[in-house]
Amino acid sequence: MTYFDQVAAAASFLKARLGLPAPRIGIVLGSGLGAVAGAVANPVIVPYAEIPHFPGSTVEGHSGRIVAGLLNGIPVVVMQGRVHFYEGYSASQVTFPVRVLGALGIRAVVLTNAAGGIDENYRVGQLVALADHINLMGLNPLAGPNEPRFGFRPGSGLRFTDLSEAYSKALRALAKEAAAEEGFTLAEGIYLAVSGPSFETPAEIRAFRSLGATLVGMSTVPETIAARHMGIYVLGISCVTNLAAGLGSNPLSHEEVFEAGRLVEDRLTRLFERLLPKMAALLEAEPEADAFSQMV
Repeated sequence: MTYFDQVAAAASFLKARLGLPAPRIGIVLGSGLGAVAGAVANPVIVPYAEIPHFPGSTVEGHSGRIVAGLLNGIPVVVMQGRVHFYEGYSASQVTFPVRVLGALGIRAVVLTNAAGGIDENYRVGQLVALADHINLMGLNPLAGPNEPRFGFRPGSGLRFTDLSEAYSKALRALAKEAAAEEGFTLAEGIYLAVSGPSFETPAEIRAFRSLGATLVGMSTVPETIAARHMGIYVLGISCVTNLAAGLGSNPLSHEEVFEAGRLVEDRLTRLFERLLPKMAALLEAEPEADAFSQMV
């Protein structure tokens, strides 16, 4: 069975289990942010382990299940946890879940993550919208034979995917508007991705700052690349869970990351409740183009 066929099989299984109106928005929740899924009304929950070919999350703070339902009246599919390259998964496995979201007909995805703050003006618990990224993971999920059948929108599924707007300007504008309505400012930043799992050294952080990075983490970029290959719009949101190496006096730990995520989950939930209707209205203004989702 080819990779494409595995994605199609997983999507077909989920379609049968979820039984929802065709969702157009997906959400991926990063470390310590999984509680946001609790705001989904009338949830249908499917553990990753039950989905054919779906990789399982092994990291604390990643529950490893699909939660589908309505968030402020908008049909959504939420991934409560993701998988990472440092867990021993390949690039194709790391991006398998977002490929499945595309097969379900998702038109836009919100990718959240826990990130170290390189910008000294950031504070722990701050939410930052991603304006761009720098890929230093040493991998690209599009390496290998191209599968044009993953392109279900005009100009997608191409061998050479355009990333000049990896993170949608329109979605960032809506997120800033929603944040302002909630009484806070949503800053923008540049996310630099490394493979992990070790935290970065102070020298590496100084180098990353010189490259223009303001955030550092171990996820999101492969998913973004795969989503853009499929023509899916991406909104990236980082939670600054710690100051990067050399900027604080305490040793870095995953527990610190997890606790900071807990502090911000209520604000992130409220942001989503404000944001999703705006996103849905924007997507409705565009013509349907879900030929791929109709194949599975």
